[in-house]
Amino acid sequence: MAEMQLNGTMLQGFSWNLPPDGQHWRRLAQLAPRLAEEGFTSIWMPPAYKGTDGVRDVGYGVYDLWDLGEFDQRGTVGTKYGTREEYQTAVAALREAGLYVLGDVVLNHRLGADQTQRVLATEMAQDNRNYAMDKPRPITAWTRYTFPGRNGSYDDFTWDYHDFKAVDYDVMHERSGVFLLDGKHWDEDVDRENGNFDYLMGADVDLHRPRVYDQLLRWGTWYVNETGVDGIRLDAVKHMSRAFYLRWLDDMRRSLGRELFCVGEYWSGYTDALLHYLGNEKAMSLFDVPLHFKFFHASRDGAQIDFQHILAGTLVDLDPIHAVTFVDNHDTQPDQALESTVAPWFKPIAYSLILLRESGYPCVFFADLYGLPNDGIPAVAELPLLLELRRRFAFGAQWDFFDEPDLVAWVRNGDDAHENSGCVVVLSSRREDGEAVLAEKRIELGAQHANERWVCVLGQAQEPIDVGSDGVAVFKAGKKSMISVYLREEAARSLDNIPINI
Repeated sequence: MAEMQLNGTMLQGFSWNLPPDGQHWRRLAQLAPRLAEEGFTSIWMPPAYKGTDGVRDVGYGVYDLWDLGEFDQRGTVGTKYGTREEYQTAVAALREAGLYVLGDVVLNHRLGADQTQRVLATEMAQDNRNYAMDKPRPITAWTRYTFPGRNGSYDDFTWDYHDFKAVDYDVMHERSGVFLLDGKHWDEDVDRENGNFDYLMGADVDLHRPRVYDQLLRWGTWYVNETGVDGIRLDAVKHMSRAFYLRWLDDMRRSLGRELFCVGEYWSGYTDALLHYLGNEKAMSLFDVPLHFKFFHASRDGAQIDFQHILAGTLVDLDPIHAVTFVDNHDTQPDQALESTVAPWFKPIAYSLILLRESGYPCVFFADLYGLPNDGIPAVAELPLLLELRRRFAFGAQWDFFDEPDLVAWVRNGDDAHENSGCVVVLSSRREDGEAVLAEKRIELGAQHANERWVCVLGQAQEPIDVGSDGVAVFKAGKKSMISVYLREEAARSLDNIPINI
């Protein structure tokens, strides 16, 4: 018997402005059964280690990777999300519910050093990191990490300026900038923004220094084994040597003795840059940032949306196996440095494009699922229904009808393993005399669907659609809703979530 197809769905299990109450690990543990019931198969958890801002650090201002909320450092024992014990309990609960757990890994930079050191450095231009502003001169930099609160527990490695390439502040002259430490150089196999985008922030880790590489491999192996996570999300890989990750991931998998799923964040709207980083080795997957920007711009275009080409040239279009698709995340939400929030009205359309199609590994944003007032993000009311449609009905061969800019559709034909599976999705931005109109799309479903009745479960309320004896039917969308999703009548009657008709 053929193995039953499973529609993998990831949840980004946090947002930027969660309350710093130390309770999030407990919340995720309690949510575990519900998340599994909603159809999630994996969860990306926020960084678990101690950040420079203590309980207020989201986790990307890394201070000590070895402190998972266990030692009194940076003014706190627990992190923003809880303690080490609570983290391990949450991972176990999520895995027990059947979810694959991804830990967030930040290797590129350090913040919150314990001591300064006097070093030689050259200030580089912000917009061209290859251009030296002056000759090397002495500066005072925060580069000494001794972790006195941990006092050598788990690992006695301490960091000094030899272990870093660059810093962003000179204490001696009270000056911010990009300061390349004497004897160091930028890696070439990174993004070319600003000439060379090796440097991001804080104390930039020298990834190729032998003792540093050994430390990162030792920590990575310890972290995965100690916490029980199944895979990892890699932060800011556009600033990190591709050669480093090829080696580190290979050594990690060899050390662990198993496969380790990894998805990297390469924040670029240029698909060519992502494809180049993946290369022939394809050691990881990448988030489909170009697709996110397609959604963001479409949500601002309104009636001018070109649905025919909305997926063209994205990572899921060109390399669907290694594309993790998403609508928004913690970096794109309001008031963040990378703010590019998809407008609420467009999110049901965007989520249908990642949840109801066969390609890509979709990731749902925590704030979109539950709504978070602290982030100014309302819940997407249609998400529970879309998740159910993916979990139960979005199976089988996919037929695309992307032949008009303002009216497209696709069919998931269903399969024998999932009762009454199959769905039809129609997207329309068609207008006449400036007004939205109800548009019709003639779709050939095939002889196996002849004489069936299909019902609109999401979108504009309409009469049922009767498929002809030739397997052809006309499906509609537009006027009141740009999206319409149809199921077989029997499937619609069995829905757990109430159909949403506008």
